Amino acid sequence: MARKEGLIGRKIGMTQVFGDDGNQVPVTVIEAGPCTIVGIRAKDTHGYDALQLGFGAKKKHVSKPEAGLFKKANVAPMRVVREIRLEKAEKLQGYQVGQALTVEVFQPGELVDVVGVSKGKGFQGGVKRYGWYGGDATHGSMFHRAPGSIGASSDPSRVWPGHHLPGRMGGQRRTVLNLSVVRVMPEQNLVLVRGAIPGANGSVVMIRKSVKLTRAQQKAAEKK
Repeated sequence: MARKEGLIGRKIGMTQVFGDDGNQVPVTVIEAGPCTIVGIRAKDTHGYDALQLGFGAKKKHVSKPEAGLFKKANVAPMRVVREIRLEKAEKLQGYQVGQALTVEVFQPGELVDVVGVSKGKGFQGGVKRYGWYGGDATHGSMFHRAPGSIGASSDPSRVWPGHHLPGRMGGQRRTVLNLSVVRVMPEQNLVLVRGAIPGANGSVVMIRKSVKLTRAQQKAAEKK
């Protein structure tokens, strides 16, 4: 799946705004950029087309490989470095190493995808992790929130792969598709997107232009 331009950001939190029609809109505030281009990956030399972006200043604990990367790009050390693959090689022509990208790459009403790491909830039981009903709380059921029997008798005498059991919950990379950009605030480097995104407040996220078209967009493109 081809990817499109985007920025590295930080989740600030959720709030609400009012649209032009007066309706209340729940939004997530993202501090996106400014991101500095620390490297350009071209298909001829690296096998793919991508931009290597840096976000957030890093004043200490810079390893030698990182220092060499930033020295070559002639930019200050960055705390977070991510790559965003581009759809076509022609789009690389408008970028150069050391260039700063801001929230102005997004426009209100545009659809974006947000990638983040979900909140870690530690080791959880099946009731919370998978929504098990559990057993009766009364009448001496002796079965409340326990997994119960998971065997499959003498045939096949094993537990089927993928069986839902207690385990670690959360802390996984998740992507939310087709979120609408409500507002862009270049002065504060903020982007307001409609709805919720994965991750805790203050966590690093990736916001990029949507890789999938909605049905309405597909119909509009077919008419053209």
